[in-house]
Amino acid sequence: MRGLFVIPLLLATQAPAASPIAEVVCDAAPRMSDRLSRQFGARLTSTGLQGPDQVMELWTGPQGDWTMVIAYASGTSCIVAMGEHWSTLSPDSPEDPQDPA
Repeated sequence: MRGLFVIPLLLATQAPAASPIAEVVCDAAPRMSDRLSRQFGARLTSTGLQGPDQVMELWTGPQGDWTMVIAYASGTSCIVAMGEHWSTLSPDSPEDPQDPA
């Protein structure tokens, strides 16, 4: 009977899966932009409205790394995703980059 009480305790204390970004990183928008461009060599390549108070920004680096940032109307920007091997397709590119036709 005592074992039944231990199982829920063990399940509750399991560590979550590892994430590339352990937590969201936020900073003042000018500092975030400066750091991405100066320290990492990234440049702002795309933007889009996510709502009346948020702009999604895509920053790409010279080696193909990318960073997705949400810029809030409050003046704060937060990194919400990042990765590698970014590629930009031209409008006349085939939908499948592997398809030569």
